[in-house]
Amino acid sequence: MTTKELYIGIMSGTSLDGIDTALVEIDDCHIRLLENHDHAIPEQLKQRILNVSLGQSTTLPEIGHIDHQLGKLYAEAVQALLAKSGRTAKEITAIGNHGQTVFHQPNGDAPFTIQLGDANIIAALTQIDTVADFRRKDIALGGQGAPLVPAFHQSIFKSNGSSVVVLNIGGIANISVLRPDHPVIGYDTGPGNMLMDAWCYKHQGIAFDKDAQLANQGKIDTDLLSELLDEPYLTLPAPKSTGRELFNLPWLENILNRYSTKVADVQRSLCEYTAQTIANEVKKFKLGDTPELLTCGGGAHNPLLMQRLAELLPDWQVLRTDDKGVDSNNIEAMAFAWLAYRRIHNLPSNLPEVTGASKLASLGVMYFADK
Repeated sequence: MTTKELYIGIMSGTSLDGIDTALVEIDDCHIRLLENHDHAIPEQLKQRILNVSLGQSTTLPEIGHIDHQLGKLYAEAVQALLAKSGRTAKEITAIGNHGQTVFHQPNGDAPFTIQLGDANIIAALTQIDTVADFRRKDIALGGQGAPLVPAFHQSIFKSNGSSVVVLNIGGIANISVLRPDHPVIGYDTGPGNMLMDAWCYKHQGIAFDKDAQLANQGKIDTDLLSELLDEPYLTLPAPKSTGRELFNLPWLENILNRYSTKVADVQRSLCEYTAQTIANEVKKFKLGDTPELLTCGGGAHNPLLMQRLAELLPDWQVLRTDDKGVDSNNIEAMAFAWLAYRRIHNLPSNLPEVTGASKLASLGVMYFADK
């Protein structure tokens, strides 16, 4: 008889649009979303995280304070999820917490990645065993430490004779490529919502361009777009991963200094930049007569971006993961619940062909609740 266990996944991505939590039921072959809860990040804390992520001068006390505050906030998010679901801490096998990435540098002489959000605090306040620090072991094994979700995508989506590409559009866009008789491929294609959100916040004072209202008022600046497309990261071979340490507002403004472009035109050009950098990669993996692009994450709600992906990929069926029965808003939180499940059972959870690690490994560090 298959044993079913309950896990909670926590995800807060580079877009800093909130904390996603998912309560799931997992057995050997299946994962089912039971409840979800979106938890806000206070504006002051969000700004402090951004300051660190963008390389502004900081101190160890500041890092420690953010780490502590995020740990408490993640615990609050879990407690709110439990209250909403009617479940108790004793029913949950473990929490899988991604943490908040503030820097990711997987290449060079000293590869490293830093996620904040003290898992000791999460375990102590929720009284649930917590798994965190998923990325650093993969990096220690020579990998990129990212993306980690392709292994999860492989477990829940199947390719039936044609390519299936799962596209998550968060702050950064990443793809998981599933093709029959081929190893899984996955990597960050480039910016997702990150640049669009930063530009919109600076000039509109709002977190994101809802329904692409600002972008739809503008037109593409082809010269600007051409220069953006010259970014060297885009031509690097996989495995590769990136983040806010490269694609950020100062990086964009340094380029914009050479242009006199209207605010709406920049927004439209950034949307096109995201669409083209994604489509240029997806096109490489067409196999079979009915390839599918399954989208998830915040960017899947951007109608202009979805329209442009469909136009740029006429041979592909562009869908949402919801069309396959998987909630597009909670798939990443579900993935970290699944990664916690794999760690609890000492099962491998990375894909060396995706990250470049030297071998399979069960990722994550255990933080016990000492019940």
